[in-house]
Amino acid sequence: MLNVIIFGAPGCGKGTQSELIIDKYKLKHFAAGELLRNEIDNKTEIGVEADSYISRGQLVPDEMINKMVAQTVQSLNSTYNGIIFDGYPRTVKQAEELEKMMNEVGSSTHVLVELTVPDHELINRLLSRGLTSGRNDDNLEVISKRLEVYGAKTAPVIEFYKSLNKYVPIDGLGSIEEVNDRIVKAIDDLY
Repeated sequence: MLNVIIFGAPGCGKGTQSELIIDKYKLKHFAAGELLRNEIDNKTEIGVEADSYISRGQLVPDEMINKMVAQTVQSLNSTYNGIIFDGYPRTVKQAEELEKMMNEVGSSTHVLVELTVPDHELINRLLSRGLTSGRNDDNLEVISKRLEVYGAKTAPVIEFYKSLNKYVPIDGLGSIEEVNDRIVKAIDDLY
């Protein structure tokens, strides 16, 4: 099985690249942000609670996300060649829990691919997305807070995966195809 974590700051292109990687390697997609937005749109109990964090640019509590991940990991079957984790893990505690969950099902993560993009480009991408997507978290105030939280709480996940020799940085600038070619080469070199 191939289990990939696609990683990077908000606006780096994780979702776009995930879709391409899913098709190429036949992976199950775990998109934390998408699942949470669906819960918010449906005004579920989880959605209301999650929105209270997301609308302020903060991370949703580990326990809430870990439950969703556990369901995905346990649902793996022969239809998929593995999982791509998009937007998870976002804290070292989540990373440790993910490794534990994968071990419990007799598997492991293979690589954390970080899409590196300068902050000014991330801000431009997110502001542009906000104009077309209608997402209320794509405004300058919330974007700035999200990038601050990313630097403080999420970026340390990189050091965790470096310590496991599972970290690969990828230049996230260029066309979608150019970035995807870099990711595929990195995965193929490892897998």
